[in-house]
Amino acid sequence: MPAAKPTIAWDLTALLNGADARAAQPERHMWMVRLMEWLRHVPTRREVAVGTDAATARPERVTPMAVLRLRHLLRVLEQSPEHRVQVQGMFHAFWREIDAVALMADFGFSSRRALGSELWQRLRAEVLPGSPATHDLASLFPLLFRGGDATWLAQLDEETLGRVAALVVPQQQPAVELATPPPLEEATGSAGARPQQWRQTLLDAISILVSAVQAAGFSPPLRQRMSRALLVSEPFRQLPLAAEQVRSAVLSGEREVALQATVYLRALLDACRRATDSIVDHLEEFGVSVDIVFEIDQLHERCHRVDQLLGCVLSEQPAADVRHLLVTLVQVAGQRRGVRNLMARHYSQLARQVAERSAETGDHYITRTRAQYADMLRRAGGGGLVIAGTTYAKFGVAALGLSAFWGGFWAGANYAASFVLIMLLHWTVATKQPAMTAPAMAAKLAEVREAAGTTGQADDVAAVEGFVDQVAHLIRSQVAGIVGNLAVCAPVVLAVQFICQAAFGRPLVGPAEADHVLHAITLLGPTPLYAAFTGVLLFASSLIAGWTENWFVFHRLDGAIAWNPRIVARLGAARARRWAIWWRNNISGLAANVSLGMMLGVVPVVFAFFGLPIEVRHVTLSTGQLAAAVGAHGLGLLQTAAFWWCIAGIVLTGMLNVTVSFWLAFKVAMRSRGIRVRERKHIHAAIRQRLLRQPMSFLVPPK
Repeated sequence: MPAAKPTIAWDLTALLNGADARAAQPERHMWMVRLMEWLRHVPTRREVAVGTDAATARPERVTPMAVLRLRHLLRVLEQSPEHRVQVQGMFHAFWREIDAVALMADFGFSSRRALGSELWQRLRAEVLPGSPATHDLASLFPLLFRGGDATWLAQLDEETLGRVAALVVPQQQPAVELATPPPLEEATGSAGARPQQWRQTLLDAISILVSAVQAAGFSPPLRQRMSRALLVSEPFRQLPLAAEQVRSAVLSGEREVALQATVYLRALLDACRRATDSIVDHLEEFGVSVDIVFEIDQLHERCHRVDQLLGCVLSEQPAADVRHLLVTLVQVAGQRRGVRNLMARHYSQLARQVAERSAETGDHYITRTRAQYADMLRRAGGGGLVIAGTTYAKFGVAALGLSAFWGGFWAGANYAASFVLIMLLHWTVATKQPAMTAPAMAAKLAEVREAAGTTGQADDVAAVEGFVDQVAHLIRSQVAGIVGNLAVCAPVVLAVQFICQAAFGRPLVGPAEADHVLHAITLLGPTPLYAAFTGVLLFASSLIAGWTENWFVFHRLDGAIAWNPRIVARLGAARARRWAIWWRNNISGLAANVSLGMMLGVVPVVFAFFGLPIEVRHVTLSTGQLAAAVGAHGLGLLQTAAFWWCIAGIVLTGMLNVTVSFWLAFKVAMRSRGIRVRERKHIHAAIRQRLLRQPMSFLVPPK
């Protein structure tokens, strides 16, 4: 008969037999890692069936399995003096050689005040294995604990904590000081005995953390953006002296003095946090830097860590404080394992700034009155006229027979030049509107939420009706933009084809190119996929526009253009100021149009290089191409099925261009504002009622 699988008790016996205080440091650390794995191990049914220990075989509902196994371990060690001596020797050697200050002062914080360095550290930790051969407890800690350990550590009772302390604390220190510490005066003794080592470790960590907070407060990116009124008392300058006063009072056993010094140190930390919070207001006005946002977050976390360490040092019952500190460190260990949380957390501020800057621009694309509606039709017609020329330029670039990259590059340059020309003439392209108007819609939705919070009603009538009005304004603005583009682009392209046919005997775009168009934009092909992909590019251009404007404002380039001595000497003071204003007003539009044009031309080429046959489908350009095909084959093409399949493809292309770009931009804008649409059902109901009562309001503005 084969040997039975080892039970939990036998596994623990083997683990305890492997404890050797005389082993090398990496081997002792590996033993501790295996001990933690044993604690968090959940026994299988077979192990429970053949197990002999009731505490581990029948876990209670409330108490976590790890806590039960820890209590079982403590009982076994109390009943086996030989194993207890070996385990205590392991921990005593561990504390003699390890740098515990690094865990308290450095763990969870980036060595450099930049988001990029923290991102690189996390990526490296995900790829490279951790090593137990280290004297740094901060490096060893992620091997010992996982993020899920915080759940059962938080449920450890004081009795279990005291028994653990008696096991792991060196013998020359009071074994139960974590559970019931003596007063500070008794800790040092009347004869000047050595103070408790664990308190010295925490005090050293406090000194390091306070120095880091002061250095961050004095760094130029933060110091130059703080409120001057909040720095009058110089809280950052006083931090090291206040921390040293706490340290001296604790080590000398003067408890009352230590408590007073701690109150003052915490007041200084609060003042530092308030001064740092004032930077956020500056960033919202003058542009966001993710590195500054990351540095602010690091400073706040260090201040919070100092608060926790002070609580452990001065608490009359530090067991609960030490447990809370350990739980926090374990949670930090879990958070530092992922990159997604870091990016979502620190890019939210930048995302909001990008979205809000797009909202400022996008609000101009929303028509609310008949005059604005007529003006939108006029500007969209102008955009359609330029796109007609873009269509012929696209056929011309294709006729040159350039290599794939240069063909895509010059096609992108053609699109970019056309979009910039439309912007400079104050005309519009319909498909650019959704990504810009979505943040404005999210801002309106935020007003709905704020109104609901103020009135205490989720269905605040005025706020919801205002949002429905915004939806109606947006839809008819999109309709006006698309109708204006197509109503001018298609007739102009068709007219040019007929004029060339009459003047030169052949159209500008021949039948071969026309056949290719009929095959490319038909609904029977991959047109829907390509149209949705184009919507993604439209959304990406809005992000690039917002980021570029934020970068321009953050680096104060408008002020540099207006006041730089060399620029003023070359342009003159008045012209330099005009140029500064022009660039400040148009940098977002230039970035959006140039990036969109180049992406439409180059991105498909890059995808094709990797074997992904992705193309772009833009509703206005596709309409111009179809009009050129009609001009090449004659009006008889209108009676063929191929033409109408292309018409269906253009309709779907327009819908996907608009909806995909709008949906992506709307999601980013809502996430940047932290909006969760709990009022969704009320808004949907209000929109349905508006459709039933006033359906034409979504197409034509009311009188």
